[in-house]
Amino acid sequence: MAAILPGATIGILGGGQLGRMAALAARGMGYGVAVLDPDPACAAGAVADRVITAAFDDAAAAAELARASSVVTWEIERVGAAAAAAVAAVAPLRPGVECLTLVQDRERQKAWLEANGFPVGPWRAADGATAIAHALSSLGGPCRAKAVRGGYDGRAQARVLSPDGAAEAHTTLGGAPAVVERELSLAAELSVLVARRPSGDDVVFPPARNWHNEGILTFSQLPGDLPGDLASAAVDLAERIARALRVEGLLAVEMFLTTDGALLVNELSPRPHNTFHTTEMACATSQFEQLVRAVCDLPLGAVDVVRPSALANLLGDLWSHGTPPLERPLALPGVRLALYGKAPRPGRKVGHLLAGAATPAEALALVRRARSLLDGK
Repeated sequence: MAAILPGATIGILGGGQLGRMAALAARGMGYGVAVLDPDPACAAGAVADRVITAAFDDAAAAAELARASSVVTWEIERVGAAAAAAVAAVAPLRPGVECLTLVQDRERQKAWLEANGFPVGPWRAADGATAIAHALSSLGGPCRAKAVRGGYDGRAQARVLSPDGAAEAHTTLGGAPAVVERELSLAAELSVLVARRPSGDDVVFPPARNWHNEGILTFSQLPGDLPGDLASAAVDLAERIARALRVEGLLAVEMFLTTDGALLVNELSPRPHNTFHTTEMACATSQFEQLVRAVCDLPLGAVDVVRPSALANLLGDLWSHGTPPLERPLALPGVRLALYGKAPRPGRKVGHLLAGAATPAEALALVRRARSLLDGK
């Protein structure tokens, strides 16, 4: 399979911050970039050569993107099936249609993981309030009902404490079909990123350890401060999933470590991932450069950690009373700032801080300190 060399154009379905950072990496390597996004002022538009303004289910516009590109990738899962198929009929789509349709459907994704022998927590499919109640009775204990399609950062989810709460949960999800997952007792949340090229070669970044608040990532640490045997098991699990899916591009595998020592798969994201923005500082090759290498079938870059790093997400809430004092964290040695060019609003990720230090623990402490300075602490 021939590599797609610099000078060619990479198409990106989605123009959010992941598309923006992927476009910057691509341009730095000498590629052109075309983007499709419904927002003409999307974050990636400022760094792309061309923006096609269209809905993610617009098959004609997707085909137009493909005709302008030597290869197409995506940074958001909301791409319509017909649009993805239209791209694949014209240019290589990496990851492909099969991978996209799998991750768009939580029920299908969990069933595939189970069928292929990958560990997941107890769950049930539910197509209505009665089914949610039955799932609660079957699973026992508090559960989370999640819409089968859509939702991220804690959206399209409802916590259900007993079967009596099933109707309210069904309403919260807008009447959509759901998966119901038993809440687990967690020791840690982690993620692993695999890069795989069409020729079949792959590399795996070390596991990141993550902390969330109300479903939104707040802090992430790379490498995660995890025992060596756990890190090895997580890397092996993610690599086996990527190979089973035949991913061409990136695959982030979100995992739970339970208090009884079980390592379980939460969700799959075949694209760049918020928890690996740290690779910009921590690793020899960032996740965005690795994406370009993988989809263009170039040799994959080294994933060695050269400087332990940690991330703090910045939400639009910080801008509710004007621009926060961004100069304060930047006064700390080893801290960097990235803003995405997105209009701030509550709950919206508009940027992040990175901090590098001699150890993972020191990096996490530094980024926590940097983040606190934005609140005047």
